[in-house]
Amino acid sequence: MARGVVNEEYPPRRVVITGMGVIAPNGCDLGTFWRSLRQGTSAACRIGRFDVSKVPHKIAAEVRDFHPARYFDAKKARRYEHALQYEFAAAQLAVQDARVQFDQMDADRVGIIDATTVGGMESTLKAHAAFLEKGYRAMSPFTFLNAYSGSGCGEVAVELGIKGHAITYSSGSASGNDAIGLAAEMIRRDDADVMLAGGAEAPLVEAFWSGFCVTRVMTKRNEDPPRAMRPFDHEHDGFVMGEGAAFVVLEELAHALERQARIYVEVLGHGRSCEAYHSLLPHPEGLGVCRAMQKAMRQTRLHPSEVDYINAHGTATESNDLAETLAIKRFFGTHAPRLAVSATKPVTGHLLGAAGALETVICALALHHSEVPPTINFTQAAEGCDLDYVPNQARRYPLRVAMNLNSGFGGKNSCMILGRYTPPA
Repeated sequence: MARGVVNEEYPPRRVVITGMGVIAPNGCDLGTFWRSLRQGTSAACRIGRFDVSKVPHKIAAEVRDFHPARYFDAKKARRYEHALQYEFAAAQLAVQDARVQFDQMDADRVGIIDATTVGGMESTLKAHAAFLEKGYRAMSPFTFLNAYSGSGCGEVAVELGIKGHAITYSSGSASGNDAIGLAAEMIRRDDADVMLAGGAEAPLVEAFWSGFCVTRVMTKRNEDPPRAMRPFDHEHDGFVMGEGAAFVVLEELAHALERQARIYVEVLGHGRSCEAYHSLLPHPEGLGVCRAMQKAMRQTRLHPSEVDYINAHGTATESNDLAETLAIKRFFGTHAPRLAVSATKPVTGHLLGAAGALETVICALALHHSEVPPTINFTQAAEGCDLDYVPNQARRYPLRVAMNLNSGFGGKNSCMILGRYTPPA
């Protein structure tokens, strides 16, 4: 299987994933996380983080089985807001899984790229409330650091000794996918040999939540949280918000082979696009999503018929579900009905800027385990949604290539393509 863009002078540098870590509502380790996905066990529940009695939307997917003491000391636990705690932990888990030590590598050949949309917001809102009540003397010396959206990658870099690159990426719900895509690109163009990339988000903050309530993109099914979110179903009415983090270790293939690393999957291609159509709504024909797929597939040098599985953005909003379906049909043509297309947000919740990173991990696990996770809560297809959405039960399948699609507010689209790793002959 050909990989990358051919360069006549130098062979393409291949990129593989050698470590993964998740802190998610449905599991804080890869084993628990994958079991809940394949079994379709939703993490959605009534919010316990704050009082929801006066807001219309009362359910979310909260991280519950998380123990900060496993990852950092009590002082950092008091200082770090939730997003930073999740990032710190998921990054450590990915590095441990890959068995890499950044502080023992060439400082200029390693890096970290994290993604977030509202990282730092929790600290900002708390600091503002304290300032209004008590003035500037109520401010902590760490107020700015905690509120700074780039603090996550900085804190992780300090902890792990990552001295080459430290970048924060923000492109809405496409952020996590884009962060991993940029990290892979840096390895391909010989700017690094090993990169840590992913996303972290903790949007379950009362003021932010209230603002999201008025956008009317979240489900109103408060009475039955696990069955509330219904992507591509005729009763879809919005998503369940989630929180958490996911990180992967990306490595140049020869570097990984030299240290005898376990290789989960190969990163084959990544594409981005912007629709420039609407602040909140996708283009009704999915043109931006289609362009992102085209760009990603060009890098892989594969034929569309070689793609087996798509993890859809699948927000269970009428506009997204239809636009995404149309985009897949437009790009894949006669192959579209043969694709397995599942949406996993009903299990994990929608992690906003971390969603793409989490769902890239899901694609990697699907390839690794040769199994497609289901779209739960699917009973009858919505009008125009006529693909194989893997309804309600996981499906065993010898996957070769998986695609992850994410779309963010403002028409930002991202497509990641992973493949089963085949050792060189």
